[in-house]
Amino acid sequence: MLKVLNIVGARPNFMKIAPIVREMQRRENDFLPLIVHTGQHYDAAMSNSFFTDLGIPAPDYHLEVGSHSHAVQTARIMTAFEPVILQEKPDWVIVVGDVNSTIACALVCSKLGVKVAHVEAGLRSNDRTMPEEINRLLTDQISDLLLTPSTDGDENLKKENIPERKIKFVGNVMIDSVFYNLEKSKESKIRDDLNLTENEYAVTTLHRPSNVDEKEVFTRLLDALIPVSDKIPIIFPVHPRTRKNIENFGFAEQVENSNIKLIEPLGYLDFMRLYSGARIVLTDSGGLQEETTALGIPCLTLRENTERPITITHGTNILVGTNTEKIKQSAFEILENDSKTDKKIPPLWDGRAAERICDALING
Repeated sequence: MLKVLNIVGARPNFMKIAPIVREMQRRENDFLPLIVHTGQHYDAAMSNSFFTDLGIPAPDYHLEVGSHSHAVQTARIMTAFEPVILQEKPDWVIVVGDVNSTIACALVCSKLGVKVAHVEAGLRSNDRTMPEEINRLLTDQISDLLLTPSTDGDENLKKENIPERKIKFVGNVMIDSVFYNLEKSKESKIRDDLNLTENEYAVTTLHRPSNVDEKEVFTRLLDALIPVSDKIPIIFPVHPRTRKNIENFGFAEQVENSNIKLIEPLGYLDFMRLYSGARIVLTDSGGLQEETTALGIPCLTLRENTERPITITHGTNILVGTNTEKIKQSAFEILENDSKTDKKIPPLWDGRAAERICDALING
């Protein structure tokens, strides 16, 4: 039996770990899964709601590191996680995605000789100004098993001289959570609460510092979103840092007088129910690019690059950057076109990635 520590730190991690833990529990003769929550996402109420929505067991360890600078947070995760490794002596540690918890825990394991599997390996934005890109690059270099969500990930790793024996294309585990929870999300009353009709509203999320911490960039985005909201109402679950900057930059009155409705951040099932009924999604999120592709929902990514190019080549995603006119033009074209996209879901985005991940751990 393999003892596996599954690391979660921020909300995107929860959706990726949930199917893996569920599959390990199903294979109770093969796996003993434990969950380590680093506490990188420090909003306890939101973390708890995600655990509940996704059916994830309570963490076996909660490191409670909280919010700090990148260096301090990474260091605190490492010092808190090392005693867990020494106590549990796991056969594998699974890290997911590209947050500080990912690289911090991988580093501890690498120095202690504990095997690390990186789920969502090989993704590259090719923009090293993004902290997440540094986390991806370094985690992939020190992991023992690289579990990729798409074939471009395999190619990126090979170009970086990662031995092919370490690379395993397993598909996108985030989509496992989407398909598993889509029916359950219909129990949510969020659309009723907001008086929304399917396909007659848009959803926006913005949280990246490069978008919401720079007034000039945020201004360009609002100058695009407000005219789009004249065509279709926009529901905007607001990240705390984004709400703070709306106030600090003096945007509050402008937004209030538009057809953009600001709401509090949502739990997983409520948010799924919200975006799954949208006519269009405008976002700087990585995960939403994937989720909208899986569900065939047009998505405009408000970034200059993406580490998920397969959502463009095989999915419903369009990379529009932060150019006001390009965002408006792309949104208006989508809103004026009622025909469904002819793009297909990428290979192995079939809801069974967790099964292949568990197989790879057994064979690894």
